[in-house]
Amino acid sequence: MFTNNHFNKRLLFLLIAIFFFSCKKEHVSPPKPFGIVPHERQIAWHDLEFYAFIHFTINTFTDKEWGFGDESPTLFNPSEFNAEQIVRTAKNAGMKGLVLTAKHHDGFCLWPTKTTEHNISKSPYKDGEGDIVQEIADACLKYDIKLGLYLSPWDRNNADYGKPEYVETFRAQLTELLTNYGEVFEVWFDGANGGDGYYGGANEKRQIDRSTYYDWENTYALVRELQPNAVIFSDVGPDVRWVGTEAGYSGDPCWHRFTPEGLEPGVEPAPGQIKYWESLNGTREGKFWLPAETNTSIRPGWFYHESENDQVKSPEKLVDTHYASIGHGTSFILNLTPDKRGLIPDTDISALNGFKAILDSTFNTNLAEGSSISASNVRGTSKKYSANNLLDTDNTTYWAVEDSVKKPSVVVNFPKETTFNVVNIREYIPLGQRVWGWALDRWENNEWIEFAAAESIGNRRLWRGSLQTTKKIRLRITDAGAAPILSTLSVHKEPVRLTPPKVYRDTAGLLYLESNGKIKYTLDNTEPNTTSKEYLGPIPFVKGGILKTKTFDGDKESETQTSLLGYSPNKWSCIDCLNNHAIDENSSTPYSSPNKEIIVDFGEVLNVSQLLMTPTTKGKKEGMVLNYAYYGSTDKTNWTLLAKGEFSNIFNNPIMQVTPIKKTSMKYLKLVAERTVADKPLRISELSVVIN
Repeated sequence: MFTNNHFNKRLLFLLIAIFFFSCKKEHVSPPKPFGIVPHERQIAWHDLEFYAFIHFTINTFTDKEWGFGDESPTLFNPSEFNAEQIVRTAKNAGMKGLVLTAKHHDGFCLWPTKTTEHNISKSPYKDGEGDIVQEIADACLKYDIKLGLYLSPWDRNNADYGKPEYVETFRAQLTELLTNYGEVFEVWFDGANGGDGYYGGANEKRQIDRSTYYDWENTYALVRELQPNAVIFSDVGPDVRWVGTEAGYSGDPCWHRFTPEGLEPGVEPAPGQIKYWESLNGTREGKFWLPAETNTSIRPGWFYHESENDQVKSPEKLVDTHYASIGHGTSFILNLTPDKRGLIPDTDISALNGFKAILDSTFNTNLAEGSSISASNVRGTSKKYSANNLLDTDNTTYWAVEDSVKKPSVVVNFPKETTFNVVNIREYIPLGQRVWGWALDRWENNEWIEFAAAESIGNRRLWRGSLQTTKKIRLRITDAGAAPILSTLSVHKEPVRLTPPKVYRDTAGLLYLESNGKIKYTLDNTEPNTTSKEYLGPIPFVKGGILKTKTFDGDKESETQTSLLGYSPNKWSCIDCLNNHAIDENSSTPYSSPNKEIIVDFGEVLNVSQLLMTPTTKGKKEGMVLNYAYYGSTDKTNWTLLAKGEFSNIFNNPIMQVTPIKKTSMKYLKLVAERTVADKPLRISELSVVIN
């Protein structure tokens, strides 16, 4: 007979054995990292995704995009500056951080620096006792928004720019900013370096070696020493790269890894000195983890201009940018422009609120919640790596497969037939970007029908398309560098929206509008409403002006489309030109001049008030006009200078350049390119004028 003691011993042994074997079964080794992986500071940055850029300095008061450096500090005097209003606006829009332009190219410093007299202490703001950086930093702390700082390397005011002494000044400014204002999440450097400037009164052009002048290696080391958790942004990182355009989109695919290359063979890549167009897509198996930041402004310019009050990006346009940036795995830094009061304008706030409402309506409900999910493979059949992790709200858990499996799939079975138009997919990027191809299928008539396919996923991939209705979907990985690891799969429905009308003007000056609803329009710069004129056919619009259009369908309405059209060029000719592409009203057909000027004959005398030049956005940018001079004439012999200046930031932000002039009667217009990209012959898309 067994005694109780023997029975207890056997029971204990059995329990130990069960525990041992169950633990052994669950002990599945985690996946190993694949290739280059992100640093902890980069992972923290990836998690932010959406944050603000703030451009507010001397340029706000001079109506310029780039200051020359000779502006008096006394010009800076916001009447109602409110840092909390600015930061609160960003917070309410869903932003998690804010990068303040502490110094732009004009050299004016928004803090009382000890390095130059060209700073806020010499302005009338708060009787010289103000510190915009401190006020923004305090507001960020209050509203739990992370602070970032942009310090322009180029300084058009400093007399030492181009000399070794300026680099020491630049680093001293960097030290002040990174030691006196708390924790910084991003330090922002751009590639605009060298050119015309005031330079302490020299009024000359200064060029620097962009690869060597700033001694970037030691400058970056200073940032690491003072703010070890901050990511460093520039064309070449080393932590975050520029996406290569300021238009508000990234490439597809957009890889987190990147191998930057210098503009010329043998030239070390540096800010302003790389093949920037390659940044759009990155490098699938690049040498560095160098993810992209997509930047654009809520208005056409980066600083506030009253003339752009009716050109604020609509909520719908901002949503499009969200999908073209965050939806491709990049971050989205949206520039906001405080006005001369020192406040974000109400129109901009309204657009941001509308943008946030659309996103909330889309993403606050996950249609995959309550669904069941099955996978073609699970690593070690372990619950730790189960496909169920895709449906939870924890991005640190993930679905993983055996190392040998590179093309797995998962099926989501909805509780009921479901209609959606957005799918959200995320990789677990601490172990690398592994997926190189993916596809989505819906179940229809007892078979799988593919409705989406692409290459990269990375930190996030948002598919948005036509409405899909089904009881189940399948995510297939079609290509991968290593066994895929995914953390999230969610399904959503974006509200269906009306699209604004498409606008086209023919060579006879007739306007044509197209849309999927009833079109209302105005020609007096007022907002279209249900009582405005309805589009019933072509509209004579030879003289041009501002056209505003909107689509209506019942109680729904689209965003307003604002178009500035110049005088119709149906009677114009281009003198001694190779073709008429500069005056054909087709921006996709750029004009290349054999020299650096272009003369247009209007065929009649016009009383001109504004000059319009649309730069080319097709292909490389050699020949893009940087500095210009416009001349007018009634006889093509005697010319009057109409305007002369710089198309600031046109290289990175190639939008239509509007140049107001004193009303002048002329039959001929001449544009002279005084400076072009790469010193090549003039290259533009369109040239026009406004007479009203």
